[in-house]
Amino acid sequence: MFIREMTEEECIALLSAERLARLACAKDNQPYVVPVYYAYAGKCLYAFSMPGQKIEWMRANPHVCVQVDGLVTGKQWRSVVAYGRYQELPDTARWHRECLHAWSLLEKHVNWWEPGDSVRQAGVISGVDPGRHDQAAFGVI
Repeated sequence: MFIREMTEEECIALLSAERLARLACAKDNQPYVVPVYYAYAGKCLYAFSMPGQKIEWMRANPHVCVQVDGLVTGKQWRSVVAYGRYQELPDTARWHRECLHAWSLLEKHVNWWEPGDSVRQAGVISGVDPGRHDQAAFGVI
């Protein structure tokens, strides 16, 4: 097995190519990890979710971590971990443009709305810099 650190360009390519991430958040020193579908653009990860535990926890503690894998072969994979900050994008005049942008990116992909198909909430992890794991943000519309 050969392990090496990926370049920023390789990290961005992986984030751009994949659609499924694991989102980690924490509340009261308790971690929580869930899969989320996302779209990547402009150093932001956009995701869609229904209200629930992850939204509640990210509202209480906006510090998040996202991990994305890409399978190269049966025995080779690539993985990106980015730390960030959750930023909710409510359906208000202030966030309208960002909400439309997130929606337009997400709807380009099949089943982008699963599993949160009942309530229109989307999100953004913005400021993602794969070269600097301390910069990023996550949000919801």
